[in-house]
Amino acid sequence: MPDAATRPHYTSFRQRLTAQELVVGSFVKTPTGHATEILGDLGFDFVVLDQEHAPFDRGSVDLAMVAARAGNTAAIVRVPSADPSGLLSVLDCGATGVLVPHVDSPAKAREVVAACRYRAGHRGFSNSPRAGGYGRLGVWDHVDRSDAQVAVIAMIEDPPAIEIIAEIVAVEGLDAVFIGRGDLTVSLGVAGPGTPEVKAATETITAAALKANKAVLAMSAGGDDAKWLKGLGVSGMIVASDQGFMRQAAGRALAEFRELGA
Repeated sequence: MPDAATRPHYTSFRQRLTAQELVVGSFVKTPTGHATEILGDLGFDFVVLDQEHAPFDRGSVDLAMVAARAGNTAAIVRVPSADPSGLLSVLDCGATGVLVPHVDSPAKAREVVAACRYRAGHRGFSNSPRAGGYGRLGVWDHVDRSDAQVAVIAMIEDPPAIEIIAEIVAVEGLDAVFIGRGDLTVSLGVAGPGTPEVKAATETITAAALKANKAVLAMSAGGDDAKWLKGLGVSGMIVASDQGFMRQAAGRALAEFRELGA
């Protein structure tokens, strides 16, 4: 496995994503830099800092960005909403991209893209934060670099969005979609992601995205599910989370030692 120094640079993530190269990431739920740095050092292509379901504020996002750069891994932030001020905050901190929940219409997709782009949008300008090298980059160098490197990913996780998915993925400037199989499971009232209903939704979303030449990401536990997703054309795989990895490893270790007293 290539180490952090020999892997592709994190700034190439959007290029790799849109080329539909296989990229592997994990959610980070713990608002420190350690998990991000460890995952990067292991060779994960990206991490997703989870502002939606974990206690990340701007300070902890900022710290995790430093760790991501130390580990040469792309740092995507799952923001809690499409609010432009929230998107600007994480982009100024140096996020390689954003993952935006509940994008259920073309209008919302266009709003998200506009908030994340300078030339084709209305992202608020400042080159003084980390994203602009603390002033090292000139105005237009920062504009062009940001527009070229920031990945905009929409979460498709609502049944109404599936009905108009072709219109959503046609939005210019949207780089990829993430299939929220957990939310779809709950919305559809079915037993789990492996049910025919969620599988059909996954197939519909993926087919529409690929037809529009947009990359597709999904969370997977691996095994047959990962093979099925890859066969559909999903090229971005999100595996577990820092907390999930810790729980699994700790559970195995505890079970091993409990056996000593059996």
